[in-house]
Amino acid sequence: MAVAEHAVPVRRRHDPVELLAGFVVLVVLAALITAAVIGNGRRSQPGYQLKAQFDHVDGLDVGSDVRMAGVTVGQVVSETVDPKSFQAIVTLTVRPDIKLPPDSSIVVTSDSLLGGKYLALAPGGADGTLPPGGRITQTQGSISLEQLLSKFIFTVTDTMTKQAEANKQGQSGKAAAVPGKSDDLPNR
Repeated sequence: MAVAEHAVPVRRRHDPVELLAGFVVLVVLAALITAAVIGNGRRSQPGYQLKAQFDHVDGLDVGSDVRMAGVTVGQVVSETVDPKSFQAIVTLTVRPDIKLPPDSSIVVTSDSLLGGKYLALAPGGADGTLPPGGRITQTQGSISLEQLLSKFIFTVTDTMTKQAEANKQGQSGKAAAVPGKSDDLPNR
């Protein structure tokens, strides 16, 4: 007589160490994600605050660097829009050991063609220093790559259109002159 074997499902017991290890991995992963989200752009540098007003600050974000001679000396603290002039007002910090003359200038520039934006400070030569809360008046906003390409394409298209019109007028002028010449020939 043959013994019938029944397939009995095997219940696997989870080892408490495996469960604990999985839980620890999930907690660490959640902590890293939380730190990345909360810590993004929240670097805090001591220093005094200044303000600057720009036409455009495309790509500049809160937490972006403020650099002088390529060295980070501060960061962007806030960005708002002036409801009267409709310009961007950027509040930035500068290290306390850097005293800027009142005629200093600031430019929105980028790390590379596709890189992030930052503020580049250029100290002026006037006597005195900007007080905390002071305003940098010599500013240059960001230049959009799309705007530059648009202007270039418009200029090229406009030049080509004018050239085609000039050629067309030149051709019609020659065509009109040819019949006129035949009338100028003496009759024989």
